[in-house]
Amino acid sequence: MAENQPRSSIVKVVGASMAGTTVEWYDFFLYGVAAALVFPQVFFPGNDPATGVLLSLGTFAVGFIARPVGGLVFGHYGDKIGRKTLLVVSLLMMGVATFLIGVLPGYATIGLAAPIILVLLRLIQGFALGGEWGGAVLIVSEHGDPARRGYWASWPQAGAPGGQLLANGILALLAAFQSEADFLAWGWRIPFLLSAVLVLIGLYIRLSVEESPVFREAQKQAEERAAAGSADAMPILEVLRSYPREVLTAMGARFAENVSYYIFTIVVTTYATTQLDLSSSFVLGAVLIGAAVHFVAIPVWGALSDRFGRKPMYILGAAGVGIWSFAFFALLDTRNFWAAVLAVVGGLLFHGAMYGPQAAFLSELFGTKVRYSGVSIGYQLASILAGGLAPIIAVALITAYGSGYPVAVYVAASAVLTIIAVASYTETRHRDLADDPAVARSTVR
Repeated sequence: MAENQPRSSIVKVVGASMAGTTVEWYDFFLYGVAAALVFPQVFFPGNDPATGVLLSLGTFAVGFIARPVGGLVFGHYGDKIGRKTLLVVSLLMMGVATFLIGVLPGYATIGLAAPIILVLLRLIQGFALGGEWGGAVLIVSEHGDPARRGYWASWPQAGAPGGQLLANGILALLAAFQSEADFLAWGWRIPFLLSAVLVLIGLYIRLSVEESPVFREAQKQAEERAAAGSADAMPILEVLRSYPREVLTAMGARFAENVSYYIFTIVVTTYATTQLDLSSSFVLGAVLIGAAVHFVAIPVWGALSDRFGRKPMYILGAAGVGIWSFAFFALLDTRNFWAAVLAVVGGLLFHGAMYGPQAAFLSELFGTKVRYSGVSIGYQLASILAGGLAPIIAVALITAYGSGYPVAVYVAASAVLTIIAVASYTETRHRDLADDPAVARSTVR
């Protein structure tokens, strides 16, 4: 049976986990916003604006390609030696890569080497984030009260809008008080360099956390089996052999959540500035307000999933983003700031209904000895097909049709896939994380 932790203990664990995820998502989303607004001119000059944006967003997608690799590597060692150590490593990697982007000379200074180095640093970012998410949500899920697992595990998820608030807030502030020329010349580098300070704060908090009790017990049992001459298989092989259905469920659950998020927070920037001729400060302000609402909504949805189940909340969120995506572009087309705010806030509220319960839901799909590997594989493989391609597909559709409605159809199709994946799996909120779903399934058979 999973251990219950005192409130002071779980709050400390949540704070440490969330501090790290906020920093890492700050780094990751900072790149996404800069890829839409700045990098086409700094690293990909000489192309027409649409091509420059597509090339820049291509480097954004590169990070998603590296995420499954990071998930596999961090998941393997996280299941072998623990969640805490790998969380520290991932935070350091992300911080160093982001800082180096901040000091990277542009194309005008070092030529073709500039975009090549940018891609390499983006790969490091993606690799680090691929290992971050699984460990961050697991160390909370495995510490907390099972009856409130959805609520507590949703807080590391809130690190995503928390990081986006920091990234967009600093960029919006700079854009408001700098000329366009100064911002493109050097102002955009400031938030990348600030990452070093945030990483030090995150490390200080994260190093104070103890390993999860559920993992310690599983590790003890693994050592006993090894002493008896029965060593466990590699976590990745065990996941693929015993949990193929769970991996596919996790991937399907991620699809609409991942696609819709990048449409509502990244593609909106390109659409508003290139199609509607709106200023970058206009769209950054709308996304900033949306991120603040999103930050509050995620734990609420997590708590509701403890009461009503992971599936109802998740299906509600998927259906919501599928329908709202049409209203999203209609509201943006008004060119009215508060209509744009409503567009982003509505989309992120529905997104939160998936993202809030997601950490607990995916954690409940796998047994402890392979949980880090399992959630990382399912989560990050979906990131390539969903979030990694979403900005490129969306911008290509907008460029081809001159409208956001084909993008809305794309989001709606993703929502159908997610609804099928989640609805076809059993409810998980009552599962004990100390149990192994694969063993239980084989016993029933």
